[in-house]
Amino acid sequence: MSFGAMRLSDADIWGPPADRGHAVRVARRAVELGVDHIDTADSYAFGVTEEILREALYPYPDELLIATKAGQAQVRRREWEAVGRPAYLRQQCEASLRRLNADRIGLFYLHRIDPLVPFEDQLGAMKELQDEGKIAHFGLSTVTVEQIEAARTIIEVAAVQNLFNLAHRAGEDVLGHCEKERIPYVAWFPIMNGELARAEGVVAEVAADTESTPAQVALAWLLARSGVICPIPGTSSIDHLEQNVAASALRLTDEQLARLNGVA
Repeated sequence: MSFGAMRLSDADIWGPPADRGHAVRVARRAVELGVDHIDTADSYAFGVTEEILREALYPYPDELLIATKAGQAQVRRREWEAVGRPAYLRQQCEASLRRLNADRIGLFYLHRIDPLVPFEDQLGAMKELQDEGKIAHFGLSTVTVEQIEAARTIIEVAAVQNLFNLAHRAGEDVLGHCEKERIPYVAWFPIMNGELARAEGVVAEVAADTESTPAQVALAWLLARSGVICPIPGTSSIDHLEQNVAASALRLTDEQLARLNGVA
């Protein structure tokens, strides 16, 4: 179970949290619980979450992988645009390195593919950053099978990050491709911004049967769905963080999984 750091900012992902000290404690608690992969992005509150991770965790444990992203800008509150000009991607990488106080980014994603910039130019910029030692591994976010394969002709794709959860499975074909190619599949929005935590019906029934919460059931279903899936639930609550991490120990029966597979 990994941790998505987006919620360490304010509610609109626009500025700093109301209680920065609490956000720092959430990040530290994640690592204390054994989380060794934290996901963030340059565009989350203009880098605020990266700064909080540095404050909370630097110097970083050797086993901790911090992933961040470039290629998306928040031009207004909750209004996002893909920006894939090579110069902009390079600037975002350099800014992330400074905010994280790192010499190299462990996993660096192209956050969104910019339709106005040739895809190969965006990938070329990432390959240059990798060749220069500024990023260790490269990933793609919100992509198709065809885009993954096109990218692999230019740069190795170490991870794919797509929206995927118990109720939203449009990315099944991408998941199947990642399974075949043994590419880690990072599932974002794994509990649908809390909606699955309030789920009723089958999800609530399985939660009652397992003495867990609906959110834990949704996360456990993801982990059982595929060996390449890595959920990145995010939260600003230490209680919810602890519940999310505990979901990695929840084992669902074949009968429970079959019932959950019918949820959509």
